[in-house]
Order: sequence, then C-alpha cells, then structure tokens
Amino acid sequence: MNKLEVLKKHFGHDHFREGQTELIDAVLAGRDAFGIMPTGSGKSICYQVPALMREGIALVVSPLISLMKDQVMALKASGIPAAYINSSLTPWQQQEAIRRAALGTYKIIYVAPERLEVPQFQAFAAQAKLSLIAVDEAHCVSQWGHDFRPSYLKIAQFIAGLPVRPPVCAFTATATRQVRDDILHMLSLKDPFRIVTGYNRPNLHFSSVKPTNKLGFLYEYLKGVGDQCGIIYCNTRKNVETVCEKFQMLGFPITRYHAGLTDQERQQNQEDFRMDRARIMVATNAFGMGIDKSDVRFVVHYNMPKDLESYYQEAGRAGRDGEAAECLLLYSGQDVVTGKWMIEHDEGNEAIAAEDKEHFRELQLERLKQMTFYATSKTCLRHYILRYFGEYDAEERCGHCSVCDGDAFEVDSGNRRASPFMTQRQEDKVEKRIAREARKSTVSKTVASFTPWEKALYENLRDLRKLLANRSRMPAYTIFSDVTLQDMVKKRPQDLDAFLDVSGVGANKQRIYGEAFLAVIRDGAEPNDAILLMEAPNEP
Repeated sequence: MNKLEVLKKHFGHDHFREGQTELIDAVLAGRDAFGIMPTGSGKSICYQVPALMREGIALVVSPLISLMKDQVMALKASGIPAAYINSSLTPWQQQEAIRRAALGTYKIIYVAPERLEVPQFQAFAAQAKLSLIAVDEAHCVSQWGHDFRPSYLKIAQFIAGLPVRPPVCAFTATATRQVRDDILHMLSLKDPFRIVTGYNRPNLHFSSVKPTNKLGFLYEYLKGVGDQCGIIYCNTRKNVETVCEKFQMLGFPITRYHAGLTDQERQQNQEDFRMDRARIMVATNAFGMGIDKSDVRFVVHYNMPKDLESYYQEAGRAGRDGEAAECLLLYSGQDVVTGKWMIEHDEGNEAIAAEDKEHFRELQLERLKQMTFYATSKTCLRHYILRYFGEYDAEERCGHCSVCDGDAFEVDSGNRRASPFMTQRQEDKVEKRIAREARKSTVSKTVASFTPWEKALYENLRDLRKLLANRSRMPAYTIFSDVTLQDMVKKRPQDLDAFLDVSGVGANKQRIYGEAFLAVIRDGAEPNDAILLMEAPNEP
C-alpha cells in the first residue's frame, strides 16, 4: 500500500493535511525530520503512517504516561498493533510487552524518556529492528523552554548507542526560535527535513476578560455550556480545590487534578474525565499535556499562566477535532503578583548550570511580562500570539477574538476599565453578556446548520457512541469524533461501502461499528437496539 492507502485504511481520511506529506516522505526516505505544527493538525500521522510502511518497530518517546495510554487505545481502535511501556505497568507487564515487541507483535511502541536509561530496554532496542524514532513534545529538551524535562537530554545518547541508527523525527506545537535551535542540537538531528506549518488554530476563539468576580463570571459561563466538555486551569492547588468545591455544590459534573492528590485519586479523576463521567476538569498545569481528548470544547484559565508558551499549549487542548472551541483567560492583577512570586522562589532545575539560573529567572520574568501584555491587549489576541512565535506576516485582525469581535464592553476586559459611573448591577449585566458571547464560540457551525431532523439523528449517533464507549470501556472520541458523526449525518450512508466513505472511518472501524451505526442512520433504530449489531473487536 502507498501512504494514501494506509491513511484511508487505518485512519479513514482521503487526504493529508498541510505538511504531513512532506514529513512522511522524508521519514520514508530514511531522513531525519523536524516538524512544528499546531495542536490538532495531525503530527502523530507523520510518524504513524511511516511506521506502518517501514519494516520493524517504531519507537515513540512521549512525556506523559496518560497520553500514551490514550494514543495506544486510539491506534488499537484503528486496527494498528501498538503498546506502551511505562511505570503504570507491573514489572511482569513491562517484561511481557518487551517480549512481545521482540517477537514483532507491535508496529508502534510508546515509552517515556526515562525508559531509555533502563539496561533491559536498551538491550531490547539494540536487538530490535527499529523503523524510526519519533520524539513527541520535542520542546521538552530545551532548558530555555517552558516545559524542560532533563530526561529528554538522554534521548540523543540512547540513539547514539544503537548499532543501527534509524531515522529520527521530532515534533512540537510550541517553540520559539531559541527552542527550535535547541531541539536540533540536543537531539543531534542529522540534516533533518524541516517544516513549520504555523501556529494558527483558526477554530479557536480567544478571549481575555478581567471580571470583577471570577467565580461569578465562571458561573455565568458554565451554566450555558450544557454537556460540552472543558478544562479549567488554575495556578495553585488551593484555587483548584476552591473552584471544584464551589461548582460541585452547584451540581456541575466537575472533578479535579493536581499534584497534591494521591496517584489513585488523579488516575480515577482523569478516567472520569476521559470517559465523560465528569464533563469538566479543574486542574493545575500538572494536568498539562496529559490529555489526548479531542472533543474539549472550552479551556478556561482561571488564572493567568506565567508565559505564553504554557498558555498556548494548555489552551490548545481545546478543539483538537477541528471544531469550534473557546479559549477564555480570566485575568487579574493578583495573577501577576503570584507569577512573580513563583518565579522568584523557584529553586530551578538541577540540570541547569548555576551560572545560567539567574539568566533563566530573568527570561521567566520577561515571559511573564509578555503574558501580561497579551492579557491586557487592545489589539488582536491571535495576532499577538502568532507574532510572539515568529509569524510576523499574520493578519493584524483575525475577526475571531474578543478584541476583533468588538467586545470592548465597559467591563474590565483586559485593561479596558469599566466606567467608574457604572453601578455593580450594570457591571454584572455586562459580564453576563460577555459570558454569553464567549459561549457562542463553542457551537459547531455544522451542527448549527442542521435541520431539526438532522439534529435528532446526530444526537442519536452520539448516544450510540456513548453506549459503545461504556461497553468497551474506552473514551467516546476514540470510537468516532464529533466531526465524523457530523459527516455521517451529511452523507447518510446506506451500506457498508458507503459507510467507509465517511471521513474518519477506516476499515477496522467499518467492520466493528458499521452495522450498528447504519441501523440508526438507515433504519431509524434506537441506539439501545443498534448496539446489539456491533461486531466484537479483535485485540491487535
């Protein structure tokens, strides 16, 4: 099969996105590659497709074990034999995974960077035929980046120790010019093919608001989101607990995640979020990159982060399926004070040389200043972000942020101060209006255009997906994305061949889920009846 046939068979797509073809061709030719692509633009396809076409096993280095689990689950659902090896497995499970990998059972293996230092794994890698090595979230290798992880510094040493060096590819969504140079150098990429497809996420709407009462504003926002899924980031554990407790008392399906919880509590709460038992997650940045959930419709920053890199990466968890999503920043002067205190009291990473720590602290303070400028900006928010990351030709007005929308309401929105003559009641009314406007950005244009009959069909398909997810104990979005369900409504396939023409439906999912979804689309069956037609999946 050629690369387009592989894409269709396993992932259900007819065309590659921007940058994917060039990166895939480079890796297939045995060349190193470096891609900077927005979150949700399909970075993983750039190494998954070559992994299926090249002989041997692809090794993917990923920073968080929860992300690995989601990615492997999605690959298995697409009929791709994959596994992960990390500390969440028992020693016996780890050994069994390595044994099966050595037998050629898998095409893709995910590991944390720390695994590369384990002698047993090094011995396996030396004997195995590695088709490629992919480094995800490559910015973690740079000590000047916002999420430096010393374990990433060991990756180049591991690769150098292999008897045969496979092509190495690295990917990130957020990297300034200095961080890009670090990635190339610290990973020892050899004459890599490089591509920057940009940082823009057109489906995301950006808003920055300075409310008089954050909890009150958040309530006005959340009470209208319905069953949509979202994340609320806070800068301290205390704020996480406060927000979560307040909204749990109000009956919202909400849970929490921070480093102060036990491992068991964090795992359970994350599982509740993944499986949609809790639609809203309140978290510190410990939640960070540990989510591969594509149907997040809103990300609210209850506090301003310390830098734009962190903000854009965390906000970028919204709308990974390409559908409309909202990124809402609730800013206050106290956030700046807290940010400065955290920077000044940060002991620093042991991997950073003592003489560099003061320079790093100055760099952090400068980043905090840039973040503050964004929060209080009177100019296009998207344009500000893109220029920060080096896209100087970006449009000066995007038409899709709170500034361009003309949301210069008389509320504390950024540094647009409310009129001193407004009463508290008037300010409350304005804040409610802004909250309503922000919510509109999470509504899918496709769904909004549906007829009542089409909306009813769409909801039935979502109900069927939820039943299947619960039955299979896997997140709903790994079965089919909302975008795929919407395409089913538009195309209304009448047989299995036509079902395969739906965007996001590959051969494996056609076989397993086809008859069940056709029963709802073609025959008008109820989801509870249609689920009986699902074929039992084969474990890859």
